[in-house]
Amino acid sequence: MEHIKVVATNRKARHEYFLLETFEAGLELKGSEIKSIRLGQISLAQAYVRLDGQQAWLVDAHIAPYEQANIYNHDPLRPRRLLLHKSEIRKLWDMVRQKGVTVIPLRVYLSKGIAKVEIAVAKGKKLYDKRHDIARRDVERELQRELRGKY
Repeated sequence: MEHIKVVATNRKARHEYFLLETFEAGLELKGSEIKSIRLGQISLAQAYVRLDGQQAWLVDAHIAPYEQANIYNHDPLRPRRLLLHKSEIRKLWDMVRQKGVTVIPLRVYLSKGIAKVEIAVAKGKKLYDKRHDIARRDVERELQRELRGKY
């Protein structure tokens, strides 16, 4: 079993989108960026994945500047290239051309010291879908409470 340390998660992703398929991608980073990620100073709140048919880019992921890097620091919001196989990029590109489908990052984690990002092909939920999920979760929570109370 490999050691995985989750650094950041996109908590809104599962609430806002139906996740169709997930992929694991490497991140092309600068030295000060990986040091900030290891400290957990990354946010995926506004992040998304942009595809141009040839490459995939992680856009608007905020990696805080590393304090000890001084003048050699990085731009916190610069687009970062995702390292995927050509076949995976082609597959993502074909899926994204459908109406209402996008690619979003789910989490960033360190696997054997290397930063990876889990991305998902997703379709946006409507308001009534979100309400349905909340209602279902409430019912499950009530059932769990009742089961715990009887024993």
